[in-house]
Amino acid sequence: MPTNNFNIKGLTNAEVIESREKFGKNTLDYKQENNFLDAIKSLAKEPMVILLFAASLIYLMSGKTGDAIFLASAIILVSLITLYQDNRSRNALQNLKKLSQPHCKVIRNGTEVEIKSEDLVVGDCLMVEEGTSITADGIIIHSNDFSVNESVLTGESQVIFKDKDKADHNIFKGTTVASGLAIARITHIGNTTKLGEIGKSLESIQEEKTPLELQINSFVKAMVIAGAIVFIIVWGINYFLSKDLLDSLLKALTLAMSILPEEIPMAFTSFMAIGAWRLMKLGVVVKQMKTVETLGSATVICTDKTGTITENKMSLAKLFTLDRHRIVAPNEAEGVEKELVEIAMWASEPIPFDAMEVSLHESYGDMEKVDERPDFQLIHEYPLGGKPPMMTHIFENKAGKRIIAAKGAPEALMATSNLTAAEKAEVQKAIETITSQGYRVLGVGEGVFEGNDFPKTQQEFKFNFKGIIAFYDPPKKNIQKVFEDFYKAGIAVKIITGDNAATTTAIAKQVGFKGLNSISGDALMQLTEKELKACVMDTNIFTRMFPEAKLKIIKALKSNKQIVAMTGDGVNDGPALKAAHIGIAMGNKGTEIAKQAASLILMDDDLSRMVDAIAMGRKIYANLKKAIQYIISIHIPIILTVFMPLALGWIYPNILSPAHIIFLELIMGPTCSIIFENEPLEKNTMSQKPRPFTTTFFKWKELNTSIVQGLVITLGTLVTYQYAVYMTYGEDLTRTMVFTVLITANIFLTLVNRSFYYSILTTLQYKNKLVLLIISITVSITGLLLFVPPLTQFFKFETLNFQQFSISVGIGFISVIWYELVKIKTRRNSKVIKNKV
Repeated sequence: MPTNNFNIKGLTNAEVIESREKFGKNTLDYKQENNFLDAIKSLAKEPMVILLFAASLIYLMSGKTGDAIFLASAIILVSLITLYQDNRSRNALQNLKKLSQPHCKVIRNGTEVEIKSEDLVVGDCLMVEEGTSITADGIIIHSNDFSVNESVLTGESQVIFKDKDKADHNIFKGTTVASGLAIARITHIGNTTKLGEIGKSLESIQEEKTPLELQINSFVKAMVIAGAIVFIIVWGINYFLSKDLLDSLLKALTLAMSILPEEIPMAFTSFMAIGAWRLMKLGVVVKQMKTVETLGSATVICTDKTGTITENKMSLAKLFTLDRHRIVAPNEAEGVEKELVEIAMWASEPIPFDAMEVSLHESYGDMEKVDERPDFQLIHEYPLGGKPPMMTHIFENKAGKRIIAAKGAPEALMATSNLTAAEKAEVQKAIETITSQGYRVLGVGEGVFEGNDFPKTQQEFKFNFKGIIAFYDPPKKNIQKVFEDFYKAGIAVKIITGDNAATTTAIAKQVGFKGLNSISGDALMQLTEKELKACVMDTNIFTRMFPEAKLKIIKALKSNKQIVAMTGDGVNDGPALKAAHIGIAMGNKGTEIAKQAASLILMDDDLSRMVDAIAMGRKIYANLKKAIQYIISIHIPIILTVFMPLALGWIYPNILSPAHIIFLELIMGPTCSIIFENEPLEKNTMSQKPRPFTTTFFKWKELNTSIVQGLVITLGTLVTYQYAVYMTYGEDLTRTMVFTVLITANIFLTLVNRSFYYSILTTLQYKNKLVLLIISITVSITGLLLFVPPLTQFFKFETLNFQQFSISVGIGFISVIWYELVKIKTRRNSKVIKNKV
């Protein structure tokens, strides 16, 4: 039975090609935005581009053609950098979308194969089972206890039962299978599906901005407003003093340009998109950008046991029957023990996909000389359900012989059978013996029922308790190291499983799991809210869990201010995955419902990828913070160096022009978005506690550091200014020295701010080739401006002698390098705290 796919052959390869040529691919094609044109439109609205264009126009009207051409060229250069970064981000996200496309199972050439959903064609025989998302419209040609949730189309969340003999025998794209299995012949794909016809509404759906994105946007908007206000004030002051409209406009524009931190949104988008792409390369698909923000804050990871901690390679390991009063291995099975395996097989899906059921089918094939599976047809099915859970299948052959087989939690089968107290005690003793060794146990029962008016629930049957079957699922080889990494990073780990306490505890001991105290789902549901909040913090193993209990655990942890990551693979995990801050679905064994509910998918079901993902999340967040702190620090001296001489009426009020500001901006953009994004993970990052997940990105401590750094650099530029005036240097020479201080400070600020803990001597050893490249380009271009006469004249510079150059570079260096003393103090304090601990 499991190999013939109910005698359905499906399409041949030639028929697939013919159908695809006639009907196309199974994709939804609506009005597509032109990414390039959209990027150009967005670019045209950028405040910096608008200011550059205005300044260029004013220069042109003033007859300063060279300056106008330079700023126009700067517009092109800024646009190219922005478009490059935008394209880089888009490509990263497109790759993620392609990788996260759903797959489906079809029967072709008489064989079951898995394909991408977009490769599905009209006429294909699509197999859908509990937990999968239906990928096209079709007509059911075979089903077993099949029901679907069509709320995505109807808005109604109730489950609808369907089969080929009912009037409603259609399945629709986008709906999900609630129970059972069906095979449907595909009738409509892509835009011709019911979902495709109403899918125009999808065009208007926009991705919601994340809290961090909103904070950054608010910060940038505030700076834009501040820039606009200062622009008006400075324009008014200059015009009042000079009565020169165009000149006063230029001076005001210079200050406005210096205020705008337009690099911040670019850095945010680049860091998040490229970070998601880097995670994809590690085998972690990020479905939502907000997950990247949250990863570094995870404080608790709730993990399933089967397939996550263990290999999910269930092998039938032990058998127990009351008739023989012994626990034996399958190869020692005789008589009633073989019958136990046979009944357990009939209680499984006809086409098995669960590892335990696959093992049962294989064991039945090995034990029985005559395979009766092709002779029997599944006529009724009770899906896995109840507390504790069980499932029942009813088969019948042409001669009218009926098999009613059930399997599930031993407690469930014992409760529906006529066992005596002594027999229950013997079964319980066998269970304790088997589970103490880490085996997973199932009870097996056989029922008898005449007629076809089957009970509403499987628990209404009276079963003959056949015995216990046990499976061994070995722990993954790397799981102990994974737990150690989580503990080292300050992350608590909790096991949430449907298995019993003894089996779970035995496996937990084998893998070095911390905290073996446990609680069952039923006991957990009896707790008061106060007791529950304390329980989820003190307990690490949760057994015999069901959807409501899992959801309750997640909510209780969240109410304790924990940032919760939750792994899952089944339909029942959906609510908990959705509720967790980080829902983690398994890429191989995970159902489509689990993948839809999750925000992150582990492609190879390897929990060690979560260690990598958390490290990446911490790195991205830390590097983004470094980039933004760098931007704030370097903007302060630019703003004040432009504003102070003007506001205080110094001898050279307009020391920097738009050309100088845009040159500095062109240096800062690549520095923050390329150098810092490419920075490696600092060696102490994964030994720190998770950062608090607060609504405030710009904490006062970080802002204070950036402001102080910026003010010290400003002090350096203004001291240099006053020194040049004191030495009676001209305006051009003064400008050159001030500009050299700013460039020097910018270079060393980049190096110093690579870490706010480790010294510059340590960070120079970090592997980031872009640091040397960007700094080399900056130094080379600056050298050309200072020492090539045509460029020097254009920028109104004057070539510095050795003393002047040394003073400027020295002041720029000192105005930044002082922070190394702060780092020394930070490291000493950290060591003192560790020694006390």
